Amino acid sequence: MKRIGEGVANIPLLFFTPRLATALLVLSLVGCSSHEEIPRFTASGYVADQGINRLWRIDNAQHQPQTIINVYSPYYGGDTVIDRYEYQQGQLHLLRQTHAEKTDLGVMLRFDNEGNVSFMQRQLPERREKLSSDDIELYKYQASKVLNLSSTLRAGNVELVQGQWKQGVITSCAGQPVTLSLSVRSQVWLAKRASRSNDRLGLAWLTAPEGDELLLVANEDFCKWEPKESDL
Repeated sequence: MKRIGEGVANIPLLFFTPRLATALLVLSLVGCSSHEEIPRFTASGYVADQGINRLWRIDNAQHQPQTIINVYSPYYGGDTVIDRYEYQQGQLHLLRQTHAEKTDLGVMLRFDNEGNVSFMQRQLPERREKLSSDDIELYKYQASKVLNLSSTLRAGNVELVQGQWKQGVITSCAGQPVTLSLSVRSQVWLAKRASRSNDRLGLAWLTAPEGDELLLVANEDFCKWEPKESDL
């Protein structure tokens, strides 16, 4: 994937609306749902302290995680970071972190069947170096956090959809026209960005039983790089 997250500067800080927050608070009650009700390939997302996380996940036939891609786009400045997690029999096997713009930066961690590190490397602009034990534990913690959040959001039917806005019409990446039920805050945000755009805007939003929530508005076509099931 190239140039993921380009043009997300000047995005105001967003929080979950009460309707989506309520959905997340009651997710512990839906743990009894059968695995068969959840498709193998899903997409979701959430608001972090300083940016937006978009998650794409595919499970194996035993409903265990197989691959998760987490795309983190900061609100102001900074580079979009892409984390790819690969699993074997539900256990983390490979972690690869890349940057959308700074291609000379990255991290790779590989784990054996016992969960021990079998390969580690941090790529810096002019050299490669090993990771410290604290670095490894931090990356493992982040991987666990992403996996748990992905499972929680899926259980609550919080889904990520991406698409485009053009002349007042919103279309998903699948080519379907969409009518969103947005909060007043999101409507104002989209209207301001649309007033400064002569062509089209890329959109990313969450849908949940409680309503829709806008995540990103950018001068970028998210559909060009959006991960597909075959990519995972």
